[in-house]
Amino acid sequence: MKVALLNEKGEKISDINLEKRIFGIVPNEEVLALYVRYHQLNKRQGTARVKSRGEVSGGGRKPWRQKGTGRARQGSIRAPQWVGGGVVHGPKPKDWSIKMPKKMRVLALFGALSEKAKGGRIVVLDDFKLSEIKTRKMVDIFKSARILGKEVSGKSVFFIPHSNEVIFKSSRNISSVNVSLVDNINAYEVLDADSVVFLKSSLDILYKTYLK
Repeated sequence: MKVALLNEKGEKISDINLEKRIFGIVPNEEVLALYVRYHQLNKRQGTARVKSRGEVSGGGRKPWRQKGTGRARQGSIRAPQWVGGGVVHGPKPKDWSIKMPKKMRVLALFGALSEKAKGGRIVVLDDFKLSEIKTRKMVDIFKSARILGKEVSGKSVFFIPHSNEVIFKSSRNISSVNVSLVDNINAYEVLDADSVVFLKSSLDILYKTYLK
């Protein structure tokens, strides 16, 4: 599988081959669906909590006597039917996370990347350096690579090989582009993007990590 290697002006330098074992497999739809569920559940905090009638302060005294008032019997002003009372069957802290075998997570990643490659949504840029933090410079690069522009819509994820403060800060105000380290690549991030952009050195790290 070949894609064009572009410079920062969007000009084609050469063709490069994408590794078929990563970008050329048949995606397993069930594994992809399971990974999406795995990712979303593991991000869920599970900290929602309410108090039951036994945890709400006050309400220890019976509001009125049991008989003779003509009103319904009540035992506490903190019972659920009272304003300010406890909540029945309300949420409690819970660990929503689930586990997924590493081989399945890797298979999901390869399937997501293969899906993007099949649709022509993989972009590879030659390594470049920015001398200063400049959002306009990153906008120009992304437009040249046809990631941004009037005819382009949707989100893109840009994978870089290592932490780079200049690139991060130059891109943070571009709402449709998310910059991420290639070490942190995952199937959900790939699936959620319309275009997946790699620096050439990021691809080298990806191959070194997964094709040992």
